[in-house]
Amino acid sequence: MDLTDSIAPKSDQLDAVDLLSGPRTFTIEKVSKNNAEQPFNFHLAEFPRVWRPGKSMRRVIVAAWGSDAAKYLGQRVTLFCDSSVQFGGEAVGGTRISHMTGIDKPLKVPLLIKRGKSAMFTVQPLANTAPVARRDWLAEADDAGGDIDLLRALYTAARTAGANQDTLDAIRAKAITEPAPEPEEVA
Repeated sequence: MDLTDSIAPKSDQLDAVDLLSGPRTFTIEKVSKNNAEQPFNFHLAEFPRVWRPGKSMRRVIVAAWGSDAAKYLGQRVTLFCDSSVQFGGEAVGGTRISHMTGIDKPLKVPLLIKRGKSAMFTVQPLANTAPVARRDWLAEADDAGGDIDLLRALYTAARTAGANQDTLDAIRAKAITEPAPEPEEVA
């Protein structure tokens, strides 16, 4: 029995707890506006929810890549859960960048760590290797031609890979509504 679904956060964004198992590298697909508190959504090719970097990590991003978000497309970052991140004087943990493409040597950025105190934050260069191709789960479901066993396997693979709930529901619906193709008659 797989408990993965039962521990997934009920959130619309990547959270530090999503990185408790270790650092993960992501490719930025696009950046869109959000709200005043969390002004930007970073859409990640390898993750179904957006990343909303805090002000400190946005400062690191701007120091590395400049302020034009259009130039971030295709760039890659390695994110990790930093348990020492504080909020309200308590260590609550947060998402931090450890590596980035687009820099050729370690990048040191001064960041505020608490009121009136700053420290240098260092990000390492990340080799700009091609990301793993993102699967088109819905196209694969269409190609399954109503084969229930194939759709079940596809659903399990999509869920394991972190596909969003809309995609999982669409695959499930194909398994319910699409009849299997009729076998061809042999003359």
